Amino acid sequence: MPITILDCTCGIGTQTLGLAKAGFRVTGTDLSPGAIERARVEASARRLDIRLHVADMLHLDAVPETGFDAVICMDNALPHFSSDEILARAAAQVRRKLRAGGIFVSSIRDYDQLIKDRPVVQRPSFFSDEGRRRIIFQLWDWIDERGYTLHLYITRDTPAGWQTHHGISTYRAILREELTSILESAGFARVTLMLPAESGFYQPLVLAVAR
Repeated sequence: MPITILDCTCGIGTQTLGLAKAGFRVTGTDLSPGAIERARVEASARRLDIRLHVADMLHLDAVPETGFDAVICMDNALPHFSSDEILARAAAQVRRKLRAGGIFVSSIRDYDQLIKDRPVVQRPSFFSDEGRRRIIFQLWDWIDERGYTLHLYITRDTPAGWQTHHGISTYRAILREELTSILESAGFARVTLMLPAESGFYQPLVLAVAR
């Protein structure tokens, strides 16, 4: 039997598509109908059988499947929750979707360090899309000690000239000790943090086992 995975913040399918191609049986959810529709298009283009649902982490009961071997929540999604109480509700939803012994994997920025550094800018990243340049740049406006508004600028070299998209999102810095406590209270054990130097992933990874 293939390993079953729920990607509970799948977006347009960044991780979901790769996992399905690797042979895992994947279900994806996201709160954005537009993102789910894009994920369906991408899955169809690759002839991948992926179950996709519109649902946020607070309402994973909208997903009919349960007893997953793993639930993943990648790309710093957890800090979107505005309080520990709401995050605890999401963690409880994740636990209900896992079998006993199943694994929860999430990637999150290293906020223990970031609240000390309080960065206000992320250096531009440069990419090439079929020969056309793309530049990604971030500004961080700190609201208080724990919250910040992220301004994401994506500038593309298009046939019509340079075009810039500006996106805004709000985050709350979640510390390692706080996240560990929340996960343990939701029914997880052996909560572990793996830094990029150890995992090879671009963000720290949090791993927890469902009791």
